[in-house]
Amino acid sequence: MLQITPSVSIPADEIELSAIRAQGAGGQNVNKVSSAIHLRFNVHTSSLPWFYKHRLLHLQDSRISKDGVIILKAQQHRTQELNREDALRRLAALIREATTLRKPRTPTKPTLASKRRRVEEKQARGQIKALRRHKDGDQD
Repeated sequence: MLQITPSVSIPADEIELSAIRAQGAGGQNVNKVSSAIHLRFNVHTSSLPWFYKHRLLHLQDSRISKDGVIILKAQQHRTQELNREDALRRLAALIREATTLRKPRTPTKPTLASKRRRVEEKQARGQIKALRRHKDGDQD
């Protein structure tokens, strides 16, 4: 049972965990031991509430396939147990992140004083550049 919030949890039989060989450096341990974990979680067939499913399926995340399956690969640790815990923790974090509602941005306008400062700075910079210019007959 994976606890997402105090009222929402996912039964263990809905999460498919398989042990695979990890990639990358590690020598004999990586070549012989299947310590990485491949996690698959089908959002469509899960017992999650509708709101959770809707938010997860509309996420723009490469870990969620077009079929609505979340695929995570955990291979950071040397042991299978730690990688399993890592994969489950990352799944719970992904679901929690998908359901947090962000406050909508309120567009703001620049103040009158900031507009004036910007124009004054532009004029001052223009004056500096104008002083660098050669007059018609003053070229070296």
